[in-house]
Amino acid sequence: MNEQSAPSPKSSPLPEEPTEPRSYRLIAGPCSAESREQLLATAEGLQPLRIDLFRAGIWKPRTKPGGFEGVGSEGFSWLAEIKEKFGYRTTTEVCTCKHAEAALEAGVDVLWIGARTSTNPHSVQEIAEVLRGSNTPLMIKNPMCPDLQLWIGTIERFWQVGITDISAIFRGFPPPPAIKVDYRNAPYWGVAFEFQNELPDIPLICDPSHIAGRREAIQAVSQKALDLGFQGLMVESHINPASARTDAHQQVTPSDLKAIIDNLVIRSKTNRVDDIRLVSYRATLAEMDNLLISNLAQRMVIATRIGELKKRADIPVLQEAQFEANLAECTSWAESLGLDPSFVKKLMTLIHEESVRIQHNNRK
Repeated sequence: MNEQSAPSPKSSPLPEEPTEPRSYRLIAGPCSAESREQLLATAEGLQPLRIDLFRAGIWKPRTKPGGFEGVGSEGFSWLAEIKEKFGYRTTTEVCTCKHAEAALEAGVDVLWIGARTSTNPHSVQEIAEVLRGSNTPLMIKNPMCPDLQLWIGTIERFWQVGITDISAIFRGFPPPPAIKVDYRNAPYWGVAFEFQNELPDIPLICDPSHIAGRREAIQAVSQKALDLGFQGLMVESHINPASARTDAHQQVTPSDLKAIIDNLVIRSKTNRVDDIRLVSYRATLAEMDNLLISNLAQRMVIATRIGELKKRADIPVLQEAQFEANLAECTSWAESLGLDPSFVKKLMTLIHEESVRIQHNNRK
């Protein structure tokens, strides 16, 4: 962790105890506040779930200009009406210091810092100065890149201005173009596991909607999160997902969300800490294995291109001196990392043999 020690959190943006009979907290609502009617209908549909927080994006940071960027401050009156009518505590994302000022003035119960904002320390600091002394409850999403210290640093900036009511939200990370994953975001569970080790007193909430990217996978991601010891879920729910103006594919109706929640299995608390560690380590190994396979596939693509250049230049496929030099470098590096050089030599030889086979086949 960074040199600054963590203050003891006084509380959390979420209730001290989750709504019974759940053992975890549930945050739900649409990706975007689109209209008063849409918010009211969604809020009414969520009543059977007795959610802990009602979420809705007033402003939407879009990757490219021209998309729906939210209704803006007009949506605050809709959130206030929902709070009065249904008794929900409300939460919305703030991306700038002006957003934070407006949300504070409107009486939004909990603010969240999005992934794009938490990636930029300057933006975080500006928002922190607006919130200085207010002790406004905050939820902070992980940055766009899997940088644990950047995420922790965002939390520390709010600690420095007196904000202690903080929870963290894990929403995964956009995968590199060469890496194929089953979801919209790569769920590098190892990062979440390390976060829990570094800041065990900060409640960690999973955002299965952004990890999954499609409604069919939300239950599986939610189950994995609970198995890993997450304290809550933040799920996007829309009264009519097909008409949603943002992230339509990853939103579910309130009734579908209820079905998801009803089918989640809560693990026994017996030996739960050890169980969570075991599941976390296994998940991390699975992620690493996927990266290994993806990198191998990319390596073979490059080997194929090199083979094409050799063919055009009438260069022999087997370049023994090049391989030996590369092998010596790899085994030396492996030894410095504590790996068995003989194991790495066998591995690199197998990879080289496959590259040679591919290049020979392409000459036929």
